[in-house]
Amino acid sequence: MNPALYSLATVAVLTLSLATTEPAVATDAPALADAASAKTAEASHAGIAQPANALATQIAAVDFAVFDSFNKCAAPAELKKHAAFFTEDVEFYHDTGGVTWNRKDMIANTEKYACGHYRRELVAGTMKVFPVKEFGAIEQGVHRFCSFETGSCDGLADFVIVWRKQDEQWKATRVLSYGHRTAEAKTTSVKTD
Repeated sequence: MNPALYSLATVAVLTLSLATTEPAVATDAPALADAASAKTAEASHAGIAQPANALATQIAAVDFAVFDSFNKCAAPAELKKHAAFFTEDVEFYHDTGGVTWNRKDMIANTEKYACGHYRRELVAGTMKVFPVKEFGAIEQGVHRFCSFETGSCDGLADFVIVWRKQDEQWKATRVLSYGHRTAEAKTTSVKTD
């Protein structure tokens, strides 16, 4: 298995959309995510109704946080911080690496194959967020993988994260990373009858 293709991780930030029927799309603006998160928290505490895209703002902020810690996971404190974003029974599905059925095994693989070797970047404009009634949200997008050693960002993949909100905390319950390809390749799907 190619370790670059195993990794998950870093930056998503949201551009707020005026259309409430369309999923929100992210860009590369960390300051916007911080400001949006602060405004969302202020509005929530003040009892002010939040716009429909407040969910996307929250997910963009949590995506940024989980993958910021992933990108620094060679440091034990950052790996521990990264692990805290996942439920104990998280399932991680990777098209070329297989399946892990719990946080302990997923984090062990992350430490072995990714930490200190690769970082993950969200591809600008690909993040979409969909609400899941009385549970949380589904995040979908495309991410790229970059080598710390060479600086090259050769691998791309699609991803889905199912987020659960409990006690005002977001935790990932399911993660899918699939369609791994070189940065130049187009995604193709396999038709099954």
